[in-house]
Amino acid sequence: MRKVIGIGETVLDIIFRNDQPISAVPGGSTFNAIISLGRCGVKTSFISETGNDRVGRNIIRFLEENGCEAGSVNVYPNSKSPLSLAFLNEQNDAEYIFYKDHPNDRLDFTYPTVEPDDLVLFGSYYALNPVIRPQVKGFLEYAHQRGAILYYDVNFRASHQQEVMKLTPNLLENFELADIVRGSHEDFEILFKKKDADSVYRSQISFYTNKFIYTQGGNPIELRADGGLSKQYPVVKADTVSTIGAGDNFNAGFLYGIIKNGITRSDIEQGLTEEQWDRAILSGQQFANEVCKSLDNYVSPAFANLRRQELNVSRQQLDLDFE
Repeated sequence: MRKVIGIGETVLDIIFRNDQPISAVPGGSTFNAIISLGRCGVKTSFISETGNDRVGRNIIRFLEENGCEAGSVNVYPNSKSPLSLAFLNEQNDAEYIFYKDHPNDRLDFTYPTVEPDDLVLFGSYYALNPVIRPQVKGFLEYAHQRGAILYYDVNFRASHQQEVMKLTPNLLENFELADIVRGSHEDFEILFKKKDADSVYRSQISFYTNKFIYTQGGNPIELRADGGLSKQYPVVKADTVSTIGAGDNFNAGFLYGIIKNGITRSDIEQGLTEEQWDRAILSGQQFANEVCKSLDNYVSPAFANLRRQELNVSRQQLDLDFE
């Protein structure tokens, strides 16, 4: 069975409205996507570290309860779990404050098994952090050599804007390693001072990969892909409780769509058809829309149960096709 391996940070997200805390849930960009995928019946594994405290223990238990293999999450003595404060505005978009001592980051883990056509999800500052870069890059290179599909979510926060020059070599290495790159308009405005998909793709992405998804909040998703494919996908307007986790769950839904539709690394290397892109991006939009309906960072159990049933039917059909 194909699996998704995530590598990223774990945090406790404390959510505020009108400057008052209203919710606290386990989080982290890749973490959120992995939880949603695990709930939907996708085999998952997570590489990270967490604090040796009550928060860290809860995070590991939460991974396991949602079907994720957590053997590569390290807990270090005398360490505390990081916190993220998310302040919702009138549009239910969030402004973040992070509490983590990055110079003390460490990463020491046993590689999970990687099989051909597994998927690896990586991104955010975690994929750029110079302190743990050797370990992260080593695993990404190993996964690529093993035939996995690498999906990179740039997800670059303004809080690291002063480090752009220092982090650029790591960013470009990630572009080169990735099979598919996804980033938001905010990411590329912070990184490159560019504000449209075409200029970002031509000047920064196309040299490394020709599979690029550009998201821009409530505005259409832009796709640039093989064979000069250039397409927009309208975003359905909906009432939201919180947009926290929307991008993370777009990633989850996209990867779910890759697995459900039996898309392999060979397919990606040869170039996906427009229909294959349509299906995967629609799946990403469905996951993102779902997560905006609550204060949780992941899709609801009811939504996940339906996706689990769909995935089981799809697997049976793919097995019949293979036979």
